[in-house]
Amino acid sequence: MRPALPTLFLLALLPLVAGCDQLTSALDLPNPKRTEAEGRAIGSACRHAGRSLEDCFTLNPGAEKAAVFSGWREMNDYMMEHKLEVVPSQIPPTQRQQPTATQAPRPAAGH
Repeated sequence: MRPALPTLFLLALLPLVAGCDQLTSALDLPNPKRTEAEGRAIGSACRHAGRSLEDCFTLNPGAEKAAVFSGWREMNDYMMEHKLEVVPSQIPPTQRQQPTATQAPRPAAGH
């Protein structure tokens, strides 16, 4: 018995489907889970450093605002619950790395 043409076609595509994650990163396509995690980490770090939410948005224009807010709020709740103080940056603003034209912020996913 001979396999049907659609079955052969699906079997031929199987190796391509198995490498979807690698293909996504090779094409530099946005990963929604990574974008969410990065936004939450940014928001959390901003709150821990004592930055306001508005400053965090301004300093990170390419980050997803909902994720930044979520991370900021979670860190705020954690700091309040454990009575933690902010940890301000010890690096003077003149020594901090400024984004260059090649490091322009990425647009948020879904926009």
